[in-house]
Amino acid sequence: MNFQVTVLKILVSYPDGFALMANLKRDMAILATSGRDWADRTKRLAARVPDLDIFSDRLVERISGGWQITAKGRELLEFMEARSAAPGPIQASIVEESTAATTGVSPLGQPVDRAKRRLERRERRRGARERARASAS
Repeated sequence: MNFQVTVLKILVSYPDGFALMANLKRDMAILATSGRDWADRTKRLAARVPDLDIFSDRLVERISGGWQITAKGRELLEFMEARSAAPGPIQASIVEESTAATTGVSPLGQPVDRAKRRLERRERRRGARERARASAS
């Protein structure tokens, strides 16, 4: 499993792109134990940008007890996913110019993996709980 790609994927699943460290660790543990599919997918995505450094490249910011994905981080992740079927690594200048959109379907035409759907469901439930607490107050 590629740590940096996993961090980007987790952060992008949160509505505002921000996750507390406890939430990030929990989500990473779930993905790390979800099987070879996730590890293989993150390795393929990471191979597209061999010199990826989420902090030096300002793809992720550390903010008050958590991490938040930046607009540049979202663009890079979209580019990596849209281009994941193309062979060979990409250059950093190409990554910066990219604004490709993701389709939610893997290059083989299969639905997005179970781990991502699980994260999305968890986020929807978390948002519903927060809205319920806010309206109860």
